[in-house]
Amino acid sequence: MTWAQKQSGQLHSSPLRTSPSNLELRRHFLPEAVAVCQSVDGGNYDFVDDTPSPAAVDCLPRQSCARHNWEMNYQEAAIYLQEGENNDKFFTHPKDVKALAAYLFVHNHLFYLMELVTALLLLLLSLCEAPAVPMLRLGIYIHATLELLALGVVVFELAMKMRWLGFHTYIRHKRTMVKSCVLVLQFVEAIVVLVRQTSHVRITRALRCIFLVDCRYCGAVRRNLRQIFQSLPPFIDILLLLFFFMVIFAILGFYLFSPNKSDPYFNTLENSLMNLFVLLTTANFPDVMMPSYARSRWSCVFFIVYLSIELYFIMNLLLAVVFDTFNDIEKKKFRSLLLHKRSAIQHAYHLLVSKQVYGFVCASVCACVCVCVCVCVLRYMCRTSNVPCPCEEIASIATPSGISFKQFDGLMRFYRPRMSSRDRYLTFKALSQSHTLSVSLEDMYNFYEVVGLKWKAKKNREHWFDDLPRTAFLIFKGINMLVNSRAFQYTMYGIFSREVPWSYIVFLTIYGVEVLLKITGLGPIEYLSSGWNLFDFSVTLFAFLGLLELAFDKEPFYFIVVLRPLQLLRLFKLKKRYRNVLDTMFELLPRMASLGLTLLIFYYCFAIIGMEFFSGKLYPNCCNTSTVADAYRWVNHTVGNRTVVEEGYYYLNNFDNVLNSFVTLFELTVVNDWYIIMEGVTSETSHWSRLYFMIFYIVTMVVMTIIVAFILEAFVFRMNYTRKNRDSEGQLATVSFLYSEDTGIVLEREVSKEELTALAELYGRNGAASSVGELLKAVSQMDRHRQTSMLFLGRRSTTKSDLSRKMYEEEIQEWYEEHSRKEERRRLWQDDAPVLSQPARPPSLRQRSQTVI
Repeated sequence: MTWAQKQSGQLHSSPLRTSPSNLELRRHFLPEAVAVCQSVDGGNYDFVDDTPSPAAVDCLPRQSCARHNWEMNYQEAAIYLQEGENNDKFFTHPKDVKALAAYLFVHNHLFYLMELVTALLLLLLSLCEAPAVPMLRLGIYIHATLELLALGVVVFELAMKMRWLGFHTYIRHKRTMVKSCVLVLQFVEAIVVLVRQTSHVRITRALRCIFLVDCRYCGAVRRNLRQIFQSLPPFIDILLLLFFFMVIFAILGFYLFSPNKSDPYFNTLENSLMNLFVLLTTANFPDVMMPSYARSRWSCVFFIVYLSIELYFIMNLLLAVVFDTFNDIEKKKFRSLLLHKRSAIQHAYHLLVSKQVYGFVCASVCACVCVCVCVCVLRYMCRTSNVPCPCEEIASIATPSGISFKQFDGLMRFYRPRMSSRDRYLTFKALSQSHTLSVSLEDMYNFYEVVGLKWKAKKNREHWFDDLPRTAFLIFKGINMLVNSRAFQYTMYGIFSREVPWSYIVFLTIYGVEVLLKITGLGPIEYLSSGWNLFDFSVTLFAFLGLLELAFDKEPFYFIVVLRPLQLLRLFKLKKRYRNVLDTMFELLPRMASLGLTLLIFYYCFAIIGMEFFSGKLYPNCCNTSTVADAYRWVNHTVGNRTVVEEGYYYLNNFDNVLNSFVTLFELTVVNDWYIIMEGVTSETSHWSRLYFMIFYIVTMVVMTIIVAFILEAFVFRMNYTRKNRDSEGQLATVSFLYSEDTGIVLEREVSKEELTALAELYGRNGAASSVGELLKAVSQMDRHRQTSMLFLGRRSTTKSDLSRKMYEEEIQEWYEEHSRKEERRRLWQDDAPVLSQPARPPSLRQRSQTVI
């Protein structure tokens, strides 16, 4: 039983169904019952009787309570749908009304923003804490106090989550428990720093990034981390194989090249292993080979075989294994999210059709009994059975038929509160595939695909110049065909200014004519609706301003013209193969941003550790006992009459503050001469410091391999999708979508004037003035154009989820069947569990249960 049902004190039941064939009969025999039904059950808008009756007046308190219960059902159904969309587990669903208040407090954008600001504040404190950036240094008392205040906000956040989840669910939530443990540790350390008034070695500051990862806005980062951890088992297997061969070659190299006293790379077993590890990155090649190669030319065979096995075979094998694992993980993730959304829709659907019949029967039982007696008397007097009994009608009404618009509207008020009333109705019509006044469960399964559509009225005219005289129409039609032709695009975007100033005016004139032709042929609205056209217009406008600057003897900024070559991308878009590449690139941009943030989080952790151990270790003329001393040498001496400064700049790659640490870690990521930094730190600290740099390289190698695997998976998926659906484009899933790679997802729905008028009257009775005004505006527009109906287009961009639904269309049905069997077994187990494990209870006591699917 859900918290909405506990609030109402009613069990699940079947929904009401309207019977159009007997509508007038019900209005005649059941006026009170019909009126009460529409006020209680949240049902169909077709039946509204505002005339009060004694039976209805007696039931007013019950109706008010029922309306409140329906509002609770709408809200809980919206929460289920949000949990399905965000992939939140259902065991975190609020269990009662008290938990609901905490849930609503936690799940709002102000709370999300507070989480994000607090996490960023804790991370930015590393700029002010020792070792600090010189210009941002703060006193210990100030930054420790700020840290305690931020941690106090985190305590408040976790307290609200515990109030929402409950203690038992809270301790089962792994990420929240990890965050709580880190919070306690950070609190203790901050208090110690504040009491002692001095900083100590605080490696645990690296754990502050957990507060950022747990933010709602960083869900993509959590998914990336989850995929990295899921890819680790096969990655570790190949990594162990790589290290096995590395150890074998290290031992062999030590015995082969250690007799050569002039070879510093293999004089010890540790140096041999370390230099072969660096050789894996090719940062020290061919330097590591030259001492032994100078002694014997045959020594090159050792390095050739090593690099062939380690670099060109095992490293590529590593990428192949990670790519295969990543591809499988992506498919499993899509399957899991698809089934999770399906379960969420089932939960929401059953909440919206759960208790209509009980509200109806409880409110109108007296009227029904009286009318039944009258019908029986009428049948006896007329000696006929053609008059249907209202009891039979009620029994037919009690059969489930789906979600009515009033229920759907109540749901959308909580799920998408900013969606207009017109868009709600269009979304409802788009879901209703049977074109009836209700949405079935099968229709509701397309909820997430339809709810994201942006609806606009379709233009009555194809072109803006359709109503012009025939001569003008033909002229503008020719211009329209010209600007849409490929020849025009190849000509215009293949020309761009190169270097000479005199060509500036010529090419600006050409581009200005292009803009005017496009505006004339396409119309201003259609022209400005394209991002590419906006880019063209902006570049041409700035170029024209540069010409004006030149005319007034000011320094021109005609360098804007160099942006014109970027328009050559449109030529690539004309070819299908290049279009697939560009589509994949644009599809990858959001995910690449999240992967970049994931890499920055790893950078932060290693930067904190590096500052704690290596701060102040690198400076000019350090590392004199190291083989890389020349890279850190800073000396000046006199040559003739002038002073010559010999400066090795590697001392700038240090860990003296967090900003320098980030730059140094990026240089280590590039791996060009990264061993110079490692050997410099090692000579000033201990040879164990090499573990820090080796672990950092392995971690970045994992992340970079995941990035490469993600790019490969996206591109291969796009190619396979195009190859598989080359002859079957146009249909997507079970909704009648019009699909194309250029326009995305498009859906058409026609709405009549009578529908909009009835909808406006309905919202008017409910006091929704803004919705009424919007609907009447559409009605007046139809009157102005003398239309009886209006066609609306719903559009949205194509997502990878849409492509995956088409790509795995055959497998999805198997997933659904398997999921249904599991749910059936789980439901049977839940039904049998109370009987087997609990003693019998009096009928007046209800057992606590979960929502039945």
